[in-house]
Amino acid sequence: MGDPAFSKNPLGDRPAKRSEVPKRTQKAPKADDVISTVTEDSFISFRKKFHFPNDLVMKVPARTDRACFPPPGYVTVYEFSLRAGLRFPPSFELINILTICGVCLSQFSYRVMSIVMGLIVLFRDRGVVLSSECLSRMGRLFSDAQGRISFRSKWLDIRTRDPSKGWISNFFYVQNDWGLQEKWGKLKELPVPLYIGAEDLLRILKLPDLDALHYEVRYLSRYIDEEYLFKVGLSTQAGRSHAQMLKKSARVPEVVPQKNHSKRPGSEEGLQASRKKRADEILTVVGKGPRASPSKSYIPEDVLNHQCIGRRRAEELYSDFKLEMTKTLNDWNKEFVKVKYLQGEYKKKYDSKVKEMKVVEDQLEGCRTELANKITSVSSQNEWMDRLHIELVEAQATIKQQEKAQQVLEAENERLQSVLSEKEAQQLPSAVIEEFKKSYAFKIIIEDHIQEARSHIYNVEVKAFEAECAEDGFIRGFMKGVRIVHRKTGAEIEGLTPSQASGDTSSDSGGEELESELQ
Repeated sequence: MGDPAFSKNPLGDRPAKRSEVPKRTQKAPKADDVISTVTEDSFISFRKKFHFPNDLVMKVPARTDRACFPPPGYVTVYEFSLRAGLRFPPSFELINILTICGVCLSQFSYRVMSIVMGLIVLFRDRGVVLSSECLSRMGRLFSDAQGRISFRSKWLDIRTRDPSKGWISNFFYVQNDWGLQEKWGKLKELPVPLYIGAEDLLRILKLPDLDALHYEVRYLSRYIDEEYLFKVGLSTQAGRSHAQMLKKSARVPEVVPQKNHSKRPGSEEGLQASRKKRADEILTVVGKGPRASPSKSYIPEDVLNHQCIGRRRAEELYSDFKLEMTKTLNDWNKEFVKVKYLQGEYKKKYDSKVKEMKVVEDQLEGCRTELANKITSVSSQNEWMDRLHIELVEAQATIKQQEKAQQVLEAENERLQSVLSEKEAQQLPSAVIEEFKKSYAFKIIIEDHIQEARSHIYNVEVKAFEAECAEDGFIRGFMKGVRIVHRKTGAEIEGLTPSQASGDTSSDSGGEELESELQ
């Protein structure tokens, strides 16, 4: 049976947040690394506590077996699933949800199993069947890194908590006679139906408002108690095989019989008849006679006619009331202890958060200092960049001036090149002449001209010189003869001047010869 203390825990719906703590996620073992601790003696306890059918075939895992790899023809079952309301054979609603999601039975965590089984019992208690659309409308199934399935709801406060710690090693195998998936699979998320809203859920569950729905879902763990499971036909105890045929909420409050009742035979028979009538109302089965109920056993007629029935009824009512009050007091004590525990936990969390805030403030102060330093360095860098920009602008202005000067120089260079080309064009004939002078043909032409000049000189000047020389020799010879005659005779010759007569005769090498010839 479920734990009522955890069903009323106001903060028991937060295992998902606690599972996000790095310490616990690091310590969580994998399903393929854990050896089962279930033995044959555990099966005896399971059969007695969870009312297994006699024909249910179970198998103890070997040391080499793992939860995610069951033998062929078997499915893995965790002990916490039984505490979460799982009974055999599984309900067709659970089989349908597992088939649609594509996962096996052992992938459901305690939270998912308790929520699904609680919703199945709640819907059955209201006379309807839980569908996958209604389940997806009330929350979302999600898978963690290891493949285990959990449940999250944003608008419903579903409070569940598994108090066990060594749950991961408490698994065994059950023969798969229901067509369930045996090995672990990847979760297929249920589509959220747009045609089902909160009003539709209220209409299906026959609830007056959302507050009633929130209340039913908030304390959903009470629906996985053995009494409710038996009431809706999920638990088949010995002698109570017709539990699914009972009317829902058919229990009638009993009246405590008066102590000073009349002992007359007529009044005794009327009292017995009224008691029998109330018992028949309590144990009514649809279309049949008296049968067993979830909380009462069938009372034979001879027992009802016993004289001590009133006293026993009073004692039973007193003991039931005492047990109920004791249970309520225990629940309140447990709630008080849990509130104290949660208060201590919240104080620890508050202190840790305060320390974290101080650390964050210190880090923020350091970041502010670093930011101020960076702002100062950035401002200095900006000033340096401004100076560089000014220098760049000046350099660009200088470059533009140099470009203008270069353009002027290029224009002047082009002008000088044109003038030089003109000069070269003018000097080209003289250069050609100079080149021609240097050539061999020019030499030949010059030699021809020299030869012609020599011939001309020889023909003209040499011959003239020869004629002149011949004429000069005649004159000189004549004058020499006259002078010789003048010296010999001493006579004056007409027309001969004294200078001519006294001419130098030293150069007359042939005078003596001429004189000898005249003698």
